[in-house]
Amino acid sequence: MIEDLIRALHMSHRVFYTLLFGTLIIGSLLVGFALNRLLHHWGNRLSDGWGKMVFSLLESLSMPLLFIAALYLGLESLPLPEKFEHFGSKLVFALVVLVLMYFPAKVIVLALRRMGQKDPSMLRVTQPASFVVQMLFALLGTIIFLENLGVTLTAVWTTLGVGSVAVALALQETLSNLFSGLYLLADRPIGPNDYIRLDTNQEGYVLRIGWRSTVLRTLGNNYVIIPNSTMAKATITNFSEPETRMSYSLPVGVAYGTDPQKVEKALLEATREAIRDGLQGLLSAPEPSVSLIPGFGDSSLNFSLNVQLNQFTDQFPVQSDLRKRIIKKFQEAGIDMPFPTRTVVLDKSTQELLGDKSQS
Repeated sequence: MIEDLIRALHMSHRVFYTLLFGTLIIGSLLVGFALNRLLHHWGNRLSDGWGKMVFSLLESLSMPLLFIAALYLGLESLPLPEKFEHFGSKLVFALVVLVLMYFPAKVIVLALRRMGQKDPSMLRVTQPASFVVQMLFALLGTIIFLENLGVTLTAVWTTLGVGSVAVALALQETLSNLFSGLYLLADRPIGPNDYIRLDTNQEGYVLRIGWRSTVLRTLGNNYVIIPNSTMAKATITNFSEPETRMSYSLPVGVAYGTDPQKVEKALLEATREAIRDGLQGLLSAPEPSVSLIPGFGDSSLNFSLNVQLNQFTDQFPVQSDLRKRIIKKFQEAGIDMPFPTRTVVLDKSTQELLGDKSQS
């Protein structure tokens, strides 16, 4: 039957089988494309979950699997030249290897994507991780593909081995910042808009955590750019976690001999008036308190007025307003706020010397 068809079309066997092979390949691609669109449509109708992941995986594999199946079928069933069959068998094997590399990479990428959809804050980690996974599997698949086609990579490996050492030494600081940035993104000790302070006294709002550095915006509206390696090794105080609300103690000193109960009453009255007046940043709960801490100073009794603030930066306007109100309350209550005094005792020889100078 095939021979009759060849004679009817006035073609040589070689041309006929080549066209038949091409038709088989093109047909597999068209069927694969149609199946891809169908699976894509069904996948979009599903809610996010494992079912959608399975359809996404099948959607991406439909065309390459049908193409490999058509290629293998053509090589096995059609009388093609031996040289062509030998090259085609190697190509089929290489494509199977690439698909086998693509499959686990796709599964990992879909899992990371699903993780990012569940927790948007993880997108900072899942997106670069997906890129790294794809690159690693693509590199491994390409190596196996070239080796199977007979392309020797010995010289390439030797060059890469020597070059990688030189690159690693040259980019040591950059790589340190890169991996420190990945640590900060994964462990999340800080996040955007957190107010932090480092043990080196740099402080400010976190604007972004990049691959090389972390950017802080200070209260003076300036940028402080800190290498990620420094951030990873620093002791960080995060004033925005576990919540932005914080307690603050305002030190107040009064003269010795003052009634502590009187001082406590004046401080609490000043604070409660500020709360009633709606002083921004000062919270009513938990209620303010006063303690005789640190207590006995060199020239004063030292109290602590303990209040609750909405966030770290509210302490500055709250301090200023409370101090004004405390001064007014102390004046009304007759409470003195002493300044440091020192008594200087002169020995006899110094007194005589000063006396002689005053007489002259």
